[in-house]
Amino acid sequence: MERLADPVVIGVVVGPHGKRGTIKVRATGSGRHLREGVEPLVAGRRRRIMQVRETPKGFLVELEGAEERSAAIALKGEDLVLDRRELDAPEEGEYYVGDLVGLSAVSESGDEVGKVQETFETLAHEVLVVGGGGEGTALYIPFTLEHVPEVDLATRRLVVRPPQ
Repeated sequence: MERLADPVVIGVVVGPHGKRGTIKVRATGSGRHLREGVEPLVAGRRRRIMQVRETPKGFLVELEGAEERSAAIALKGEDLVLDRRELDAPEEGEYYVGDLVGLSAVSESGDEVGKVQETFETLAHEVLVVGGGGEGTALYIPFTLEHVPEVDLATRRLVVRPPQ
């Protein structure tokens, strides 16, 4: 089983599609790495993406070695993973969501709010789950310019404006 030095999840198999081995994939981020010829690690082995179509509900992907519906069913819940060195460099103002986990969240006045514990995607945008602030409850902060005006990966912190 292959191990990646710095794994980054680019998508998750949500289930089979149709009668052949096509899988439905929910991208983590923009989905730009879900393209023909890319070979993500899926269920412990590299699988070349043979064909991909974007739909309003996600991506339909055909993987090498998973041409039957039973193979697609077996992949449900599996991550599609690339090593960080295989990724396209993010553009200005873009971040890989996994890089935000663990960052310190501070208010605009510099007060510690907590740390980003995890993220999840909604139809509108990513949401940061920030915990560890003094109240013991997590804050859910939309990852938008309005609510997260500054991200500094070098200092491992971001500025947040929690919704009212």
